[in-house]
Amino acid sequence: MRQDNLLCVRRRSFVVTTDSRHHLPIYPNLACQIIPTAINQLWVADITRLCTEFVYLAVLLDAFSRRVIGWALGRALEAELALTALRMALLKRQPAPGLVHHSDRGVQYACLPYTALLKEHGITISMSRRGNSYDNAACESFIKTLKYEEVYRNEYRDFLDVHASIGEFLQRVYDQRRLHSALGYIPPAEFENGAMP
Repeated sequence: MRQDNLLCVRRRSFVVTTDSRHHLPIYPNLACQIIPTAINQLWVADITRLCTEFVYLAVLLDAFSRRVIGWALGRALEAELALTALRMALLKRQPAPGLVHHSDRGVQYACLPYTALLKEHGITISMSRRGNSYDNAACESFIKTLKYEEVYRNEYRDFLDVHASIGEFLQRVYDQRRLHSALGYIPPAEFENGAMP
């Protein structure tokens, strides 16, 4: 197959995926005050572009275990992408009220449908300070790992191939087998299982 027919190439260009130039409510950064001691205390969310073609990933991690709890792929950088990932996380985890959800100030996370869904589930909203990627370091670190260990190593044929490969990496490699120094060199799923009472 010729290189120009492939969906992704290995060029690493910086793409801005956060549009915080909006008039929607912005919430204070609460994540900086939380050191999670169990699952469903702090979720972190982000969106990134995976390929030189327009393929975006919205992801939610449980900050306690670094486990991927919600994700969605799409060709457009719209709120529905983030909402799909959030719905997956809510369905999987069914968190009790009091959970903190942290993200950047992007319009996808600040829009009414997204914040309304969080509030409906008793979830407290937290957002990074303007232009400060360190406020969401766990998600940024995850995205870097995903790109270096999966995306940059592969040449995807089409969107379905991207979806299948990313799903395999997130659910079977990253969550089940990838060792994390922050977790004592065990995978997120195993860390969660060991932490359960």
